[in-house]
Amino acid sequence: MKNFELFLSESGISIFYVKIGLGFLFAFLITFFSIPTIIKISRRKNLMDEPGIRSSHLRKIPNLGGIAIFYSIGITASIFAYELFDLYKFLFASLIILLYIGVMDDIVVMRAYKKLVAQIVVSSIIVIGSDIRIRSLFGIFGIYELGYIISIVFSIITFIVLINAFNLIDGIDGLAGGYSVICSGLFGISYYRLGEYNYPLVVLSVIIIGTVLAFLYYNLSNYRANKIFMGDTGSMLLGFLLAFTSICFIDIFIDKELPNVPRYHLQSAPVVAVAILILPIVDTLNVIIIRICNKKSPFDADKNHIHHKLLKLDLTHRRSTFYIIVYYLMIVTVAYYLRHININLLLLIVLFLGFLGAYLPDVIYRLRNNKKISI
Repeated sequence: MKNFELFLSESGISIFYVKIGLGFLFAFLITFFSIPTIIKISRRKNLMDEPGIRSSHLRKIPNLGGIAIFYSIGITASIFAYELFDLYKFLFASLIILLYIGVMDDIVVMRAYKKLVAQIVVSSIIVIGSDIRIRSLFGIFGIYELGYIISIVFSIITFIVLINAFNLIDGIDGLAGGYSVICSGLFGISYYRLGEYNYPLVVLSVIIIGTVLAFLYYNLSNYRANKIFMGDTGSMLLGFLLAFTSICFIDIFIDKELPNVPRYHLQSAPVVAVAILILPIVDTLNVIIIRICNKKSPFDADKNHIHHKLLKLDLTHRRSTFYIIVYYLMIVTVAYYLRHININLLLLIVLFLGFLGAYLPDVIYRLRNNKKISI
C-alpha cells in the first residue's frame, strides 16, 4: 500500500481522495455481493429471525447481515485506513470479539449476562489497550479533566451503553442503518474540517457509509427474498465504531501539545457528540425510565421505543425511519448553531429536544384517540 501511495504522490494525485473513493466503492461492493450468499445460506440452514412479542415483522427474515458489514469494514478499513490499526493496536481484536458474540447471539441467543461480560472485555481492551477514552468533560456539571481511573471506568461504560443503545434502535427497517450513515457522515465531515491528521478517521467514516448503504438496499427491499436484518452482529459493530469515532472526536479538542498535531478548541465538543448520537441515547434512557416507573426490570422487553410509538400511529417502517432521522438531524443542527453557548445550557437544550421527540408520538396518539371519542 505504501508503494502505491508513493506512486500516487509522484503522479500528483491526492492519496486521500483515492482512498475515499476506493474505500467507499470497495465497501459498498463487498457488502452488496456478500449479502445474497448470506441470505441463501440463512434460508438453507434456517438461520432466521423468528417474529416475537417485540417484533415489528410477521415473517421469518435472515438476520446475519452484520457478517457482511464486518467483512466489508474489516477488509476495506485494513487497506485504506490502516493507520488506525497501527495507532490503535487493539481495534481489530475488539471487532473480532464483537463479531463472535454477535453471531452467537443471532444464531443461538446468548444470555444477557454473557453478552455484557463480552462487551465489558471489548470495551476494556479498546479503552485501556488503545487508550481511547474520555479524558475531560469540558466543564459539564463543573467537571473538567478526569482522573485516569475515573476516565477508564466512564469510557468503558460509554462504550457499553452505546453498543447496546444501537442494538435497541434496530427495531424497524432502515433505522439503525440509516442513523449510522447520518452519524458517520457528520463525524466524517467534522474530521475532514479538522485537518489531514484526522484523515484516516474520515476514510473509516466513508467506509462505514458505503457498507451500510449496500446493506440498506437489501434491508429496505420490498421483495421478501432479498430482505435481511443486520442482527446483533451489525448493530453492536456499528454501535462500537460510532462510540469509537465519537470519543476520538472529543479527544481532538483536548490540548495535548503533541508535535505536528494542530490544536483545536471547542468547549462544547462532548455535547456536539451527544447531539450526533442523541437518538440511541434518548431512546435507551426513555425506555429505562418507563420500565422503572412501571416497576419493571430495566432489562425487560417492551414496545416503548420511539419506533414502536410511530408504528402505533399506523406509519410504515420507511416513514417512521424518515421522521425519526429528520427530527434528530434537526437537533444536531440546533447543537451546531448553538455550539458556542454555555456547555451545560447546550446539554440541557439537546436533551430536552431529544426527550421531546421521544414523547411527541404519545401526544399525537392521545390527541387522535380523543378526537375519535369526541366524534
